[in-house]
Amino acid sequence: MRAVIQRVSTARVTIHSDLRSAIGKGFMVLLGIENEDTQGDADWLSGKIAQLRVFGDENGLMNKDIKDIDGDILVVSQFTLHASYKKGNRPSFIKAARPEQAIPLYEYFVTTLSEKLGKPVTTGTFGADMKVALVNDGPVTIIMDTKNRE
Repeated sequence: MRAVIQRVSTARVTIHSDLRSAIGKGFMVLLGIENEDTQGDADWLSGKIAQLRVFGDENGLMNKDIKDIDGDILVVSQFTLHASYKKGNRPSFIKAARPEQAIPLYEYFVTTLSEKLGKPVTTGTFGADMKVALVNDGPVTIIMDTKNRE
């Protein structure tokens, strides 16, 4: 499982010009699921995101996590995070999980993250053609991969 986590002031997802989800201060998470991913990967990744201390404290140091600031999280599925680009110029997505595997893991990840956050996590729509807009705060962008836990 691979995630791109961006600290945002605002983020929103629209589908066919209709607003699907919007958040204020918090995290925009792009989530890619690959063939070998399990619920254990989702558990580890959701725990890391829920405890990621990248929000400023009273001294301006990144010491607060998402719960400390009562922030929100928007999760969007992003199979292209598992693009293979070694051969040629057209990426291959062979490592990305098929929908029958990815959708249940995506939903499990969102539910688990919501439980750790203590409130609902907003989402895009799996497999939809989405337009994502955000204001990256900092900018702060962190990439996590469950295959590189050390």
